[in-house]
Amino acid sequence: MKRSRINQVIRETEELLASHQIFLPPFFGWTPGEWAEKGPECREIRDNGLGWDITDFGCGDFDRIGLTALTLRNGNQKDSSYEKPYAEKLLIVREGQVTPMHFHWYKMEDIINRGGGVLVMQLYGATEEEQLDRESEVEIVSDGVLLRIPAGGILELHPGQSVTYTRRLYHSFWGKEGCGDVIVGEVSMCNDDSTDNRFLDASGRFPAIEEDEEPYRLLCNEYPEPGHRVSGAGW
Repeated sequence: MKRSRINQVIRETEELLASHQIFLPPFFGWTPGEWAEKGPECREIRDNGLGWDITDFGCGDFDRIGLTALTLRNGNQKDSSYEKPYAEKLLIVREGQVTPMHFHWYKMEDIINRGGGVLVMQLYGATEEEQLDRESEVEIVSDGVLLRIPAGGILELHPGQSVTYTRRLYHSFWGKEGCGDVIVGEVSMCNDDSTDNRFLDASGRFPAIEEDEEPYRLLCNEYPEPGHRVSGAGW
């Protein structure tokens, strides 16, 4: 992705959330220059991947396949010094924009439509070989109600509705055409995007970035270590 496109997506997201009176922790507004001055007191933000996460999953077409994720809080699956066993995210799912089919080995999560359009998802169980189970129906709980849908079935969440993704449940989701972008809440166990995503097809979790302008905000995997300057191409 071009840095200019990432900057644009972040600005658009800030405007969308402000229009819904949704406010973010201060670190979402820190500039690269401010990050360069942050010391070890910000270790939890760095270590646990809090902040902006804009990805096209390596496809090069963000509007078609992509996701904007904002990690507000998180523990750490690998570091026991962080006792927090939970995470919270906001996901901006654009109309018609698909998050590819995947599951998590460790993380369970609740997905909540917080406002905007309609969130559409397709669901499958997983075989022992970690392929799609195209035969077995899927049991899933939505707002305390057990639902049974056929393999590959479609579920829609309207504003206020939620669903629980259990471990090894394949899911892909997108914003319903004609209904607008969706503000999605995610409440889950600790999140680790480096090791806990099983994509059905090969996927790049974080984008390669073409530095065509200065960064407006840093992504969660770009923070400098204390005492290190933010590096880039000419900025």
